[in-house]
Amino acid sequence: MDLKSAAGMILSESAPHPELLRASRHAYDEFEAGRPVDHTVLTRMLREAARKGVYGALKERYGDHAFEDMVLTLGREIDRQAPVVRH
Repeated sequence: MDLKSAAGMILSESAPHPELLRASRHAYDEFEAGRPVDHTVLTRMLREAARKGVYGALKERYGDHAFEDMVLTLGREIDRQAPVVRH
C-alpha cells in the first residue's frame, strides 16, 4: 500500500470528525501532489482516528488485512522521519 492510499482510507471515514478530516485531507492532497507529509501530521492522523473510534469502521469497510497494511505503511513513514531520541 502506498502512503496516498493509506491516507485515503482514513479520509474516507473522517467526515464526522473535523480535526481528523483536516489532517487526513491535507495528507492525502500532499501525497497526491507528490509532496512529503511530516511525521507529526501522520502521527496526529493515526492518533485522532484511534481516539475517534474510526479504526472499527475502517476494519469493517476494508477488512483486517487492509487496515493492518494501512497502519504499517503510515507507521513506517513516521519511523523513517522521526528523529532518534538518545537517552
